Amino acid sequence: QVNLVESGGGLVQFGGSLRLSCVASGSFSKINAMEWYRQAPGEQRELVAHITSGGSTYYVDIVKDRFIISRDNSKNTVYLQMNSLKPEDTAVYYCKAKVERGGSDEYEFWGQGTQVTVSA
Repeated sequence: QVNLVESGGGLVQFGGSLRLSCVASGSFSKINAMEWYRQAPGEQRELVAHITSGGSTYYVDIVKDRFIISRDNSKNTVYLQMNSLKPEDTAVYYCKAKVERGGSDEYEFWGQGTQVTVSA
């Protein structure tokens, strides 16, 4: 089993910043891509940012230039630095990891989510 635990969410004012963390633990040999998703009430879960094991990144347009995804492979941790937050960023944020468990197959695991609320 692989566990992902997010932290760092909370309530912040418009224009503020938060830094989310997600730590992976359990049985795996390698973590490949790590991603952040979010889900607002009544909406579908959507990809926010993606980072490969080598550090290449991708962002959806609505967070580009405001959010920064990074990772520390020595700590099995992915981060999401969120700046210039807007009320529309309010959502539960989830991390997802794609891992290998000794073979070439890749498995996906999700965290439980952390709430981010941005007040106007």
